[in-house]
Amino acid sequence: MKRMLSLRDQRLKEKDRLKPKKKEKKDPTALKEREVPQHPSCLFFQYNTQLGPPYHILVDTNFINFSIKAKLDLVQSMMDCLYAKCIPCITDCVMAEIEKLGQKYRVALRIAKDPRFERLPCTHKGTYADDCLVQRVTQHKCYIVATVDRDLKRRIRKIPGVPIMYISNHRYNIERMPDDYGAPRF
Repeated sequence: MKRMLSLRDQRLKEKDRLKPKKKEKKDPTALKEREVPQHPSCLFFQYNTQLGPPYHILVDTNFINFSIKAKLDLVQSMMDCLYAKCIPCITDCVMAEIEKLGQKYRVALRIAKDPRFERLPCTHKGTYADDCLVQRVTQHKCYIVATVDRDLKRRIRKIPGVPIMYISNHRYNIERMPDDYGAPRF
């Protein structure tokens, strides 16, 4: 008898499981809410109107190191690339990353402490430079990001309206920059 009750109980449970849950009917007169990402007003046809001379260029750690290896003067090469005045900017996270690299990269540290470079303070916790650069560029789209790091380039390409400066053939090139600003195409 117990066995039969247990089988009956099992069948009832299966029926309960198989019953579709009733969906709540939505009121057709209620306003529909949907979230649409707000695009900044500086982006006009995917071109960033906040960009203009003098250009503010956020510099990454590896960009300084590769510039030294390619024997390029940072500020002069940036001006040769963009045909305008450039202000290299270094965040506290990038400076901390260069200091952590130690004695081998003392030339990069000396270049980063150049008075022509603008120092940007960081308010967040941690010293991971890639996250810091991506966060700053997402908030303020007035920067060009100078990097050689593939992962960082991939992350920045997802942010609309932010040009990327990189090194190729012993010179600086720029990607995703409008033709009107005078950046050369190669």
